[in-house]
Amino acid sequence: MSALPEKLDLALATRLRQVVAGDVATEAELRALDDEAGGWLRATQAHQHAAELRLTELNADPASPLAEIAAEVRRVEALSHELQEARRLIKGLERRTRELRTAWLKNHADAGSPFS
Repeated sequence: MSALPEKLDLALATRLRQVVAGDVATEAELRALDDEAGGWLRATQAHQHAAELRLTELNADPASPLAEIAAEVRRVEALSHELQEARRLIKGLERRTRELRTAWLKNHADAGSPFS
């Protein structure tokens, strides 16, 4: 992976953690975060799948260097942890989005209709 996607993932994960922890976010930001988090999840799943395929190939070849196998095992494990974090943050974002939308609806319901 290049450094740029890792920095983007870090920035996204940081903002997701902030919103899940209670930071205020606009509807537009919630939607953007949801889109970005979904992309992060799909990209990480693809990287993990590729790493697992590579590990399978290395395992099938008796001449494969042990160092390459170990590196790929570490990569698969790191991606697995990243997937768990992405799923946890997405679930938290969904919960937080419901909370914010409910609060918004309640606020507007309490305010009454401007036409009455």
